[in-house]
Amino acid sequence: MRQTPLFSGIIYIVLGLLFTYFAVQNVNEDGWGFFSYLLVLLATFDLGSGIRMVLFHFKLKNFQKKS
Repeated sequence: MRQTPLFSGIIYIVLGLLFTYFAVQNVNEDGWGFFSYLLVLLATFDLGSGIRMVLFHFKLKNFQKKS
């Protein structure tokens, strides 16, 4: 089965939200350390990639509809 950009984007967004949750929990327990920054960095990349893939899905769908 072939994955669509929409499905991949949703998975990336969910992972980004999960990493954000873990980062908030880690900062509340231990303060800002290396692991907290790493989690925030991973969350940022995942959320950005997810949003970009969802937008790409809608652009691709719109382009196919016009053709």
